[in-house]
Amino acid sequence: MTTDLFTNPKRFGDMASWREEALALHAKGVVHPIEAEGFGPFRAVIGRDEILEIEAQHELFTNGPEPILTRDAYIALRAQGGPRAKTLIHMDEPDHRQYRMLTNDWFKPGSVQRLQPRLDELSRKALATLERGGGEIDFNTEVALPFPLETILTILGLPVEDYPRMLQLTQEMFGAGDPDFIPKDRDPEDVLAVLRDFFQYFAKLSADRRANPTDDLATCIANGLIDGAPMPDLETMGYYLIVATAGHDTTSAAMSEGMRLLAENPDQLALLKRKPELIPNAVEELVRISSPVRHFMRTAQEDTEVAGEPIAKGEWLMLSYAAANLDPRTFEDPLRFDVTREAADQQIAYGYGVHFCLGAHLARLEMTTLFGHLLPRLESVEIAGEVTTSTAIFVSGIKSLPIRYTLTAA
Repeated sequence: MTTDLFTNPKRFGDMASWREEALALHAKGVVHPIEAEGFGPFRAVIGRDEILEIEAQHELFTNGPEPILTRDAYIALRAQGGPRAKTLIHMDEPDHRQYRMLTNDWFKPGSVQRLQPRLDELSRKALATLERGGGEIDFNTEVALPFPLETILTILGLPVEDYPRMLQLTQEMFGAGDPDFIPKDRDPEDVLAVLRDFFQYFAKLSADRRANPTDDLATCIANGLIDGAPMPDLETMGYYLIVATAGHDTTSAAMSEGMRLLAENPDQLALLKRKPELIPNAVEELVRISSPVRHFMRTAQEDTEVAGEPIAKGEWLMLSYAAANLDPRTFEDPLRFDVTREAADQQIAYGYGVHFCLGAHLARLEMTTLFGHLLPRLESVEIAGEVTTSTAIFVSGIKSLPIRYTLTAA
C-alpha cells in the first residue's frame, strides 16, 4: 500500500486528518501491507479484535527484535555497536516476566492508591496555575506536562530541580521526528546521544541508591535482582528509561487531548459538571481518542495468519492502537467524543495481555484526579490559538494547547 499514514512523522502533526484517513482505511480491511522508503516492509494491523488476538499470542508474535517502527539507518547503526535501549517493551518471555515482577507491586491499584494525597496536591497546584493565569494559559506546557512528570519524580524519589532535565530528555527521546525537539539536520548518531545522556544521569543515580538505599522506586530498580544476581547495566538503565519517560509523556498527552476535547465539546463539559460520576468513563474515552502510544511492532515466529491474511515467519506487524481505537465494529461513530460511551472502556491504548501497560492504573488515577479537581471550577473553556501536535510516529501528542477559560469562585 502506498499510504504514508504510519511512516510519515508529519502526518501525526495533524491528528484530525490522520484519524479520518485511518477510519476510512477500516472500510478496506484490518490488515494492510506497507512499504515505505527507509523502513523494512511490514503489515499495519488496525482492527481492535485482531490486535487483541495478536497480543494474546505473545510467543507467536514477539516484541523482539524490533518492538518500535525504526528506520533502517538506526537499525544499522545499532548493529555497528551504537547504544540501544533494553526496556520491558524490548523483552519477551521469560525475561519479560522476571523484569516486570521487580516493580509490579509498585503499580498495582492498591499501591497506586497510596499516591492519592500527592495527586490531590498536584491537582490543587494545577488549579492554582489556572487561577494565576487570568483566563488564558497554554494548558499543555503549564499543567499537562508538569503533572505526570512530578508524579513520576515522586515515585522515583528524584528532586524537583531535576524536572527540566527529565522534561528535555523525554521530549527529545520521543520527539525524534519533530524539529521543535530535535533539529532536522541531526543525524542518527546525534539522536542516539540523547540515550547516552539519559544513561549517564541514571548511572549516577543508581550508584547513589546502591550506596544509600531509600524506600523509593529508584532504589528498587538500582538493587533489583534477576535470578539472584544484580541486573545488568543495560537492563537497569532500560528500567529507568521506561518508567521516567513512558510514565510521563503518554499521560501528559492524554491530559491535553482531554482538555482539547472538552473545549471543543462544551455540551460534554456541561454534562461532566452535572454528573461528575462520569469522569472515570470520560477518561477512558479521552484515552481512546488520544492513543498517545501510536503503535508497537511484533514479529511472527511461525507461518500463521491474521484476519485470514497469511503471515510468513519473520514478518513485521504494526499494532496501530491509534487506528484500532477507531474501529467502527466496536466504537459507533468513533470520531465523536462521548463521555457516556458504553464501549469507552474497550479502548486498547494500554495494550493487552502480558505486555499490558505497567502504569495504566496510575495514569487513570492521575487523569481522574486532575479533572475531578478542575471541572467543578471550570465554568467554560475554549481554544485560544493554534493547537500543535508533535510529529513522531511512536509516541506523540499535543505540544501547545492555548485555552481561554473562566473559573467559578472557590
